[in-house]
Amino acid sequence: MTRISHIGCACGQTRLEVRGNPILVSECLCNSCRAAAGRLAALPGAKDTLTAYHATPAAEYRKDRVQVVAGAENLREFRLSPTAGSRRIVAACCNTPLFLEMKGAHWLSVYLHLWPEKTRPKAELRTMIGDLPDPSALPADIPNLRSHNVSFYAKLLAAWIAMGFRNPKIAVAGSIDV
Repeated sequence: MTRISHIGCACGQTRLEVRGNPILVSECLCNSCRAAAGRLAALPGAKDTLTAYHATPAAEYRKDRVQVVAGAENLREFRLSPTAGSRRIVAACCNTPLFLEMKGAHWLSVYLHLWPEKTRPKAELRTMIGDLPDPSALPADIPNLRSHNVSFYAKLLAAWIAMGFRNPKIAVAGSIDV
């Protein structure tokens, strides 16, 4: 039986359905994720989505396993700059960050704060700790990787092969600037 999770924004107007297990679950500490989270937290009514040690926790899912089931009209993209290769998708109804999409990627990094704490996927690793000035304060409960490793990329490649090298498009209704 395929695992199906129903998750959504803080106010409930925008909802996603994710099917199956994630490709992997990680906490990213790259400069881009930390900067974007800080800027998005400044939106009216938004909450800070970073962990206590400033990581962005997300479950990487194949795009073909994530469906917007309500509130597609609320989807807005946020880019750190006009030429940024990644965009964060936000539910504009309540300014809840939903997921990160990398340009040309076949997966989405769905933010873990969308799941109730009891059913939230557990992070398997932290990545990009090389961007931190001092990573020594990070917990040692899971691997803390300086950057993405071969296993990380191998899991993403295996998922893309399983998708037949497809890259579904994610439509949004506009953009936001913070």
